[in-house]
Amino acid sequence: MGADSGRYRGTEGRISQWLRRRPKPQPEADDATRLGLLLAVAEAGMPISPAAHPSGYRCSCERIGCPTPARHPVSFAWQTQSTTDRAQIERWAAGQPLANFITATGMIHDVLDVPLAAGQDALDRLIAAGVDVGPVAQSGSDRMLFFTATRGTPDDEDEWWPCELDCHPETMDEHPGLRWHCRGSYVLLPPARLPGDLDVHWIRGPEHPLPDPLTLLETLTDACAQYADTADESDLDHGSVAWPLSR
Repeated sequence: MGADSGRYRGTEGRISQWLRRRPKPQPEADDATRLGLLLAVAEAGMPISPAAHPSGYRCSCERIGCPTPARHPVSFAWQTQSTTDRAQIERWAAGQPLANFITATGMIHDVLDVPLAAGQDALDRLIAAGVDVGPVAQSGSDRMLFFTATRGTPDDEDEWWPCELDCHPETMDEHPGLRWHCRGSYVLLPPARLPGDLDVHWIRGPEHPLPDPLTLLETLTDACAQYADTADESDLDHGSVAWPLSR
C-alpha cells in the first residue's frame, strides 16, 4: 500500500508539473486579441480608459441597482485619465484582464448612436451610395455606434448637440432615437462583455478613417425616423415604446 501510494503520489506530481507547463493558448489568444483591438483604437487617436465589467448578471462596481452595468468607467477622472499611450494601455490590459474599456468622445472623435435596426438600414444605404462610413460597432442587442471625427467646440454654444438627443421631447420628432456622443460623453469600446451574454463588437474596425459626422447624419436621421414609425405601429399592438435613456 505504501509503495503504491508513493507511486501514485509520484505520478500525481508529474501530472501536476505537466499541467503547469502545458500552454493555455485560448486565454492567451483572447488576451492578445483584446489588447490588439484596444491598441488599434489608440493608434487611430481615440483615447481610452478602463470600465466596469459583468459579474454574473450584475456589475463589477458592486453598486446595488447599477443603472448601466458593465458600461461605465471605473474612475470619476475618466476624462483626464483617458489616453492613447501604448505602455499605459498595456498595463491596464494586463492588470485588469476582465475590464471593459470606454473611449472619451468630443476630443478626437464623436459617436452617432442609433437603434440597431435603424443603424443596419443606414449602413447598407451609406455603403451602397459609396459614402466613407468609418468605424462602426454593435453595442449589445439594440444599438449601433457610428464613429466620426469630432465637430469640435462651436463658437455658438446654441449649436452644440447634447449626447442625450432622444431624452428631450422637443427633439424627438426631428431626431428620433439618435444620440450624438460628443464633449463630456463616452461609449463602450469593442471588445466588451455585457450582462446576459451580450457584447460590443466591431462591424467595421478602427482602421477605417473617421468621417465628417454631417456626411452620415441625414441618412441616420432618416433611418431613425423610419424606425420610429415602425415602433409606433408596433406600439398600437403592444403598448407604449420606451426610448432608452442610458448611454
